[in-house]
Amino acid sequence: MKILLACLLVLALTGCTRQDDIEISSPDSRIKVSVSLDKQNTAHYTLSIDNQTVLQSSRLGIALNDADFLQGLSVQSVSAITPVQESYELWTGKKSHITYAANEQSMVFHNREKQPLQIDFRVSNDGLAFRYVFPGSSTDIKTVTHEATSFKFPADAKAWLQQVAVAQTGWKNTNPSYEEFYETEIPVGQSSPTEAGWVFPALFQSNNHWLLITEAGMDGKFHASRLQQHAEGGEYKIGFPMAAEVYTDGALMAQSALPFASPWRVIAAGSLATIIESTLGTDLAAPAIEMDTDFIKPGIASWSWGLLKDESIVYDIQKAFIDYSADMQWPYTLIDVNWDQNIGYDRLQELVAYAAEKNVGILVWYNSSGAWNETEYSPKNALLTRDQRLQEFARLKDIGVKGLKIDFFSGDGQSMMAYYNDILIDAAQFDLLINYHGSSLPRGLQRTYPHMMTMESVKGFEMISFDQKVADQEGEHVNMLPYTRNAFDPMDFTPTVFFEIPNIERKTSNGFQLALPIIMLSGIQHIVETPDGMASVPYFVKDFMRKVPARWDAVKFIDGYPGKYTIIARKAGDHWYVAGINGEQNEKSLQLDLSFIGDSQGFIIEDGPTPLSFVKSPLRATANTDVRVAANSGFVMVFSVE
Repeated sequence: MKILLACLLVLALTGCTRQDDIEISSPDSRIKVSVSLDKQNTAHYTLSIDNQTVLQSSRLGIALNDADFLQGLSVQSVSAITPVQESYELWTGKKSHITYAANEQSMVFHNREKQPLQIDFRVSNDGLAFRYVFPGSSTDIKTVTHEATSFKFPADAKAWLQQVAVAQTGWKNTNPSYEEFYETEIPVGQSSPTEAGWVFPALFQSNNHWLLITEAGMDGKFHASRLQQHAEGGEYKIGFPMAAEVYTDGALMAQSALPFASPWRVIAAGSLATIIESTLGTDLAAPAIEMDTDFIKPGIASWSWGLLKDESIVYDIQKAFIDYSADMQWPYTLIDVNWDQNIGYDRLQELVAYAAEKNVGILVWYNSSGAWNETEYSPKNALLTRDQRLQEFARLKDIGVKGLKIDFFSGDGQSMMAYYNDILIDAAQFDLLINYHGSSLPRGLQRTYPHMMTMESVKGFEMISFDQKVADQEGEHVNMLPYTRNAFDPMDFTPTVFFEIPNIERKTSNGFQLALPIIMLSGIQHIVETPDGMASVPYFVKDFMRKVPARWDAVKFIDGYPGKYTIIARKAGDHWYVAGINGEQNEKSLQLDLSFIGDSQGFIIEDGPTPLSFVKSPLRATANTDVRVAANSGFVMVFSVE
């Protein structure tokens, strides 16, 4: 690390407005960030991998209502580089036990008024993270008014980005819900189709390295961020939520008394394997709150609404789906919209008791919204205040309900992010699992609140069931998600249908559908297929679906390319599960290196010779395992290991 020593010797007396770059490297020395001040005394950073610049000089800086840290900065102190070593447990994610190692350094800047801003940097072997810290103490509330953070890419870089839907548009004014398609391999600098900008995570390829940009560590004091609509010269700037993305009469921008901090700005960087295997999205999140975790049990749920819609939320059909879960040895059944009207609390209690006899837990749907959209589904307005939540959660716990699916949030404003946190804090007191739908991105909430099992935040299966154009793009769309939306955070896509989708021509094969519960990560995996559809598959497919884990111990990226194809291995207990999906229109012949599994005999399930059929064959894991994957098709492999 190069620091202008003479300047540091006089910091306490005069401050320092110019200095050599401050350099921080990853533990393996491959990733390096350099921080400097320019002629206007604005702060900048660059990022390199193996001495190749992947982010050019990019801005740092932020402003409060009474303190501007955008320019006129001087460095007051630079801490020693400190190794960070953390271990933690995760109930929903790509690994159950995670070890995080990084080098950390903090820099304190003063503005012209001598007000302090601390910027913490952490550099790990899989990327960079930094955050703004406002030190001191105050009784008055400070509000963030601007953030200058940017990510400047070389002109030849490429981007994989999803637009943000404009607030208060879409069905019943429910946008934004992170439910758009990713645009693939677009030139950097291309503007978002909407003024709302681009969502996190944002994927880039720069100098043959991959970067995935997101944020983590949402404590409810800060708004959620995104990338702005325009990126002139390939410089993407942090964007803010739109004015309507708030809890009714709530705050839009971050606000708090001092001290407080921004979320971590996270840049996973390296190969595609780095992106798929990285855990930075939870490494930078706050540790788990103090709570009982004995009730947290990841698993699969049956779900009638996916194919059968509103008409299925009646007592007899839900009882049949409980029987379905029992037969499949799945731990949950989700009872969706309007259950309070169609079934009622008393008969819900009957269903809960019936399910308990079969070792099945019941999850129920709620409408989060107040006045911020026009949705009518119920129960509605039952969770808006803490008093309401405590009363409703106590009633559900008394009935024996295991968790809630809560829908229709309004976006990314500070007051809405606080609402997510507040619900989770209250639900923890009653041992209730939480699934957010029509929602923002998790941003690591699953580490801080282990009972937060999943969030939708994706153009999921329901959109396929509504629109043939979405079904036509399923192959490409699903092959974007492991590299972006689902790279760090659980995602309730609600996968897997083997038979028919009413009024929709499915374009992906059964082998593709079978792979999805392994490709996709979700603490509770809501399977779309109905009892009748599951009855149509061979015994070995049904047996496989009975045993698919929802909690994983390890992950290994084998092969793939965003939007085209994906092959991932996940380990649970003494089994490795390998899943592959091809979203392109041509067959692929692939040679997979499965030597990491060891010399193990297993099997492969793939598409059979006729539509909707399967075939199962023995297979040994080797360094040269050959597999052929037809267009819009897929496979699963299972290997036992000692």
